[in-house]
Amino acid sequence: MTVKLSQNQALTIWQEAITESVRGDAPDLSARQMAVLTTVYLTQPPHTVRGLADQLKVSKPAITRALDRLSELGMIRRKPDEKDRRSVNVQRTVKGSVYLSEFAELIIQAGAKAE
Repeated sequence: MTVKLSQNQALTIWQEAITESVRGDAPDLSARQMAVLTTVYLTQPPHTVRGLADQLKVSKPAITRALDRLSELGMIRRKPDEKDRRSVNVQRTVKGSVYLSEFAELIIQAGAKAE
């Protein structure tokens, strides 16, 4: 599926979705936290700090800070890897799924207004 948007249309959709998001009760995530969260939910597991850092092309400490916040919010869960105790797997949670589902709806609504 390809959707053709002008730069202004794309920015307007993003601006409207983000504005609605910050007006609600949901947590206000940084761009990095949102990138980490969507990567965990939209790509196949397993997910590790090292793997997320490689995939997003950011440092492991930056990923760790984002995961700290997402974990505090209950949007992801960390679980020690039983095969390699030095590694931690990042898992999805129901709360994170609900957050992204609701955010996706905001994007859909903003896109409908832009048509």
